[in-house]
Amino acid sequence: MSDELIFYTNPMSRGQIVRWMLEEVGQPYETKILDYATGLKSPEYLAINPMGKVPAIKHRGQVVTECAAICAYLADAFPQAGLAPPADSPDRAPYYRWLFFAAGPVEAATSNQSAGFIPSEQQQRMMGYGTYEKTLDAVEGAVGAGDYLAGGKFSAADLYLGSQLSFGLRFGSLEKRPAFEAYVARLTARPAYLRGQEIDGKLIAEMQKG
Repeated sequence: MSDELIFYTNPMSRGQIVRWMLEEVGQPYETKILDYATGLKSPEYLAINPMGKVPAIKHRGQVVTECAAICAYLADAFPQAGLAPPADSPDRAPYYRWLFFAAGPVEAATSNQSAGFIPSEQQQRMMGYGTYEKTLDAVEGAVGAGDYLAGGKFSAADLYLGSQLSFGLRFGSLEKRPAFEAYVARLTARPAYLRGQEIDGKLIAEMQKG
């Protein structure tokens, strides 16, 4: 079976998260750029992701969608990159905890806040995140406790949560707190992040010219 790694994305999307992850992994990959007008809804891409959303990857003939799942998959598929604690390590617990806290409560809370939906006290019981404020307090406690989330070492959990915080700070969907800003500054100084931003920046510039 081919080990070919294919990355489906649009540079103006959450695909930037997976671009960063791929650059951290350091393995060769092919990029397929999809435009919003036609590419995402084409029969060819809907066969990859019926949601018509990016990013997605295909590796060894298998498709993975959803940014957190892609990050977790790549960390395990390429353990030599050191982006996940070993399976038998106690650090695996906070790694999983904060990776999926970012994918669940953080994503939902910030999206709802940006859309203007504030759950009532009764509705808060229905929400996995409770409230926007409680979600941010939990994140602040996690990122303020040390340089990284799991065992004092950078991992895919930092990459994913850091991406969420970076987007939120940049676009104003996240309350600015010193702990968030310090954490994001530390992560976005990484060479792989800078490489990914350069690649996607050039692609965005080309698309805007076109």
